[in-house]
Amino acid sequence: MIIESIFSTLDAAGQPNFAPMGVRWGDEMITVRPFRDTSTYRNLLASGYGVVNITDDVRAFVQSGLYGAGLPYFPATAIPGVVFERVCYWREVQMLFDDGSEIRAEIHCCVIASGWRRDFLGFCRAHGAILEAAILATRLNNYSPNQVSEALAGYEDIVNKTGGEAELNALQEVKEYIERRLNEGHR
Repeated sequence: MIIESIFSTLDAAGQPNFAPMGVRWGDEMITVRPFRDTSTYRNLLASGYGVVNITDDVRAFVQSGLYGAGLPYFPATAIPGVVFERVCYWREVQMLFDDGSEIRAEIHCCVIASGWRRDFLGFCRAHGAILEAAILATRLNNYSPNQVSEALAGYEDIVNKTGGEAELNALQEVKEYIERRLNEGHR
């Protein structure tokens, strides 16, 4: 099963990188699948460590995924790494080996330590739509502008029906990002 997380790594200078990442979940083993041309992949390969942060803070997915925005954090307990401050629970992992394709790695990690701060409330339908919209925004080159517009309309309908002010703001942030990228000629 793929679980949506915020995956954190440290670069060579010790600066944190946060990236939304679907991971294959297991109690003792977790598989991370970053694209090979990302900071997440380079950092994990160089250090061998990362943190799988499970959170119900949907805005953190938007901010880290679209803007590479730094998130608040505290030090990991057993590895060189950081934990997202608004985490529900986390797993500190060590890389064992790298499989995958030329474009996307499949990094198998063992769980070294774990922690818990609070229960995971879960995602409402609006959160799921925002996550999908944010993923769409990071892959605009895979879709025509018409496909992007249709998908956003569907996500907006779900958020309008099931979300609150925070969800509406998060979706608006994604829509503005997509509009800027399309106006710049990026797809």
